[in-house]
Amino acid sequence: MSESRVVLQDLFAPSGLTFGGDAPWDPKVHDERFYGRVLAKGSLGLGESYVDGWWDCEELETFFCRLLSSGVPQKVRVWRDLLRIVLARLTNRGRRSSAFEIGERHYDLGNDLYETMLDRRMTYSCGYWAGARNLDEAQEAKLDLVCRKAALKPGMRVLDIGCGWGSLAAFAAERYGVSVVGITVSKEQIELGRLRTAGLPVQLLLQDYRDLAGTFDAIVSVGMFEHVGHRHYRTFFDVARRCLAPGGLFVLHTIGTRLSAVSCDPWIEKYIFPNSLVPSMAQIAAALENRFVIEDWQNIGPHYEPTLMAWFSNFRAGWDRLQGRYTDRFYRLWSYYLRACAGSFRARYNDVWQLVLSREGLSGGYEAVR
Repeated sequence: MSESRVVLQDLFAPSGLTFGGDAPWDPKVHDERFYGRVLAKGSLGLGESYVDGWWDCEELETFFCRLLSSGVPQKVRVWRDLLRIVLARLTNRGRRSSAFEIGERHYDLGNDLYETMLDRRMTYSCGYWAGARNLDEAQEAKLDLVCRKAALKPGMRVLDIGCGWGSLAAFAAERYGVSVVGITVSKEQIELGRLRTAGLPVQLLLQDYRDLAGTFDAIVSVGMFEHVGHRHYRTFFDVARRCLAPGGLFVLHTIGTRLSAVSCDPWIEKYIFPNSLVPSMAQIAAALENRFVIEDWQNIGPHYEPTLMAWFSNFRAGWDRLQGRYTDRFYRLWSYYLRACAGSFRARYNDVWQLVLSREGLSGGYEAVR
């Protein structure tokens, strides 16, 4: 047995994971170089070696839940992680010059991929499973929850910052009688989104949020704030405040984490979401200071695991249709992404927050919507 394997097994011991063990969450290693690679590169080495086929795991989501719950990742920090944090402090994530990179590298991968994976409305964010029997119902429940929190009424003009393929815009127009302007940095989303919202009072624009103008009765932003970057949180809220009519509400839906950071997981950064960052409560609250009043703050984090696993189930079931355009290596990469994230939400390593914000505080207060 190699020294690297002994060291890594000792580090993994608190998580109850055994290399080559019989439990479905135990990793099965096919290449002995795996141990040294993980010790040298941490989570980046763990993810890259999986995509390379050096190891497998039947219940990958449980593997990550156990790993993250045990605190092992903090023990496997190496100088490269420290260097990455220093570089993140020096560089300007979310800057205007790179605003469209996330669209090109992630959301423009192919509409066929997302049509296969997502619900019928193509909603790429955490669903709301209270009473829902399937992904379609969970996503409609989430869209309705956001609309009710924003207190939408017929005739309102609504802004959707990070509109994706227009699922929330279309839902709000159909069910609540509002008109919607949505913005995204993805060309593929705009192309398909405009087709999917045709005939509705919905306008989808390829635009950076910093270029927004006009006044709106309500603002919603679902799953976009993770791409803003900590240096730009105040700018983001300044833009939202400028665009929100007095007395209006702004509903912000974002993944959140318990510890403030300036960079994200290195594997996620390199292969899935470039220039991304999951905010902490402290970072959000600091940026909101003297900009918005927090009327409500709900945590729906536990609803993301079933959402991610439903996406993985759809992706796996539809792989035969996607194989001609995507490689087997992509299958391993995308499966790792979805199942690792599912494990992180099961472990409560990450959460999902919905904030209801007003400019000056609603007269008489806000009655929480659930």
